[in-house]
This record gives sequence, structure tokens and C-alpha cells, in this order.
Amino acid sequence: MNDTIEMRIGGIGTALPPLSLTQAEVKAFLSSRFGRSLTAKARATLEKVMDHPGVSRRHFALDDTSTLLSEDHDTRMARFEHWSVELSVQAARKAMAAAGISAAELGGVVVNTCTGYLCPGIATYLIERLGLPRSVRAYDLVGSGCGGAVPNIEVASGILHAVKGGAVLSVSVEVCTAAFQMGNDPSLIVSNALFGDGAAAAILWARPRGTRIGASASAYLPQERNAVRFEYRNGGLYNRISPRLPSLVAAASDELVGRLLRQEGLAIGDIHHWAVHPGGQRIIDAVRDTLKLDEEAMTASRAVLAETGNLSSATVWFVLEKVLPQAAPGERCLCLVYGAGMSVHACLLTA
Repeated sequence: MNDTIEMRIGGIGTALPPLSLTQAEVKAFLSSRFGRSLTAKARATLEKVMDHPGVSRRHFALDDTSTLLSEDHDTRMARFEHWSVELSVQAARKAMAAAGISAAELGGVVVNTCTGYLCPGIATYLIERLGLPRSVRAYDLVGSGCGGAVPNIEVASGILHAVKGGAVLSVSVEVCTAAFQMGNDPSLIVSNALFGDGAAAAILWARPRGTRIGASASAYLPQERNAVRFEYRNGGLYNRISPRLPSLVAAASDELVGRLLRQEGLAIGDIHHWAVHPGGQRIIDAVRDTLKLDEEAMTASRAVLAETGNLSSATVWFVLEKVLPQAAPGERCLCLVYGAGMSVHACLLTA
């Protein structure tokens, strides 16, 4: 981050859609509706991943699960538009309330998503719904996948330099069910066992209150682009997740975290708290083992995964919502996320 201002998190807000299902309920739906169309191998994979204890419950931007069986592409995009805006508004209002800030004080809004596309972007809807100043600087980011929250913060930092004394609303929102597909491909089966819908928002400002945001760093592995990405097939988003992803994420995270800590004159032992994106239990385990962290460092990440599943880019804010209240003044937290690209991003925070 640019050192000429000291950016802080003034407040965090999160939002989940009302349809809440246990993993057992999701398994029953998928098995009853798709079991006969799957191969024996795919059915076995479905049983295995759905029975894993890492995810207990998820929330979905649906009236009911039958919506997934009947909607065409136009209906699905309309659902994405409605829920991406609605969940963003809910999360933003909570973040603004937590920070004690009014809409008139916001000089910028940055929204990132990867599960749908609107033009004009979601940020313009928030200007209207939240009553933001018409002079607000608005940016919509796409393409970062699960790692989008940290690039969002970096864009917000640039805005803060232009709106001195103001604040920026940072929003990460994902309607993962807008990319729902089912088939024998293990990527689809794993996705349907892992992802949920939700949004998170944060107020970022240069005021002397809140968690300080320090240096950040990124690493890109474009040669591994196909390890985790969306493809368009038959008019819809098709998720690809490689079995190699845990090892790729762990290795890239090790290099990135080491580089960032050396740059700041720190070591792993100087980090008191960790906010690691819970991309799945295997990824959490791989990052923990490669960085040689105690299991306690993964507590918040595992709790969020169990309670909501993987919410793509919004998830790390749910983790931070648990971690930051536990941090004593002066304690450091490292936020670590990864996503499409393949990309890995890290950001240092200080309570």
C-alpha cells in the first residue's frame, strides 16, 4: 500500500441470503435430481465430497432448490442482478453502521465479483440504493475469483488519496449458484459441495480508528490458469478446479508470504492471527502445513467454511469478522487469499 496515508478498516458487514440448507439437505437434493444421470464413479465422488464434515451449512440466493432446475440463462442473470445488488446493499449498510458513517461521507465504492456480469456494474446500483453522492468514484472489478478482496482494497487505497478525509466502501459479492451446473466432471461435483452465496463489505478510511492496513503483495501463475477458472460453455459459467490446486496454492502462498514478511522485516512468528481464505479443507491443510502454522491459526477459516461454505471473494471478510475482534492492540494479522489467474494475494493488518 502507499505509505503516504494510513488506511484502516472502519467497519465490516456481511450478508447471507435467506435460504439456508444443511449439507445433508443439499446432498439429498443433488442425489434425487441428478443421481440417475451420473456415472457410478461420479455418484461415488458426490457421496464422498458431500459427506465430508468440513461444510455443515450453506446459504443460497434461491426461492427454493427447484429454481436451479427450471431457470434459463436470462432468468439466471436476472437472479444474479437482484441478489448481487440486494446482498451488497445489506452488507454495506451493516458496514456503514459499524463504522458510524453516513452515505454522504463516502467518496468511493469498489465492488468485485466473479459469478456474474452487469453493465453498468453493481457499484452504480449501490450509488442509487444507498444514496451515495453522485460525485462518488465507482469501480467494478471482475476476474480475480476467490482472491478478489485484496485487489479491491488496493484500488480503494488509490481512491483514498484522491478523496482526502473521506472513506471508501469496499464490497465483495458472489452469487455462486448463478454458475450452477451438474455433470460427471469432478470439478462440478466439488463446486456443488463447496460453494455458497453471500456478500461482505468494509468501510476503509484514513481516520485514526480501526484496524490498520499495511503492506500487500501478489503473485500470479498464468501458466496454471486452468487450475482454477471459469469457462463459458453453452452460455453459462463452468467451474474448473484442478486436483493439484491445494499444492499449487500452498507453494505460491509460501513464496508470497515469505516475500512480504521479508520486505517488512518480519517472520512468521511475528504474525499473531491469520485470516486465510477457506477454499476447502485440503487447501486449508496444505497452507497450514507448508507455512508450518499451528492448527489454531486456521480456527476462524474452518469455522466460516463450516457455517457458510466457500463464498468465493466474500469469504475472507467473514473470516476477518471473526478474527479481528480477538486481536489486541498492536497485534498483527495476515490476510491470505487466492483465486483465478492463478493468483495469490496477501495483506498485513495491525489491530
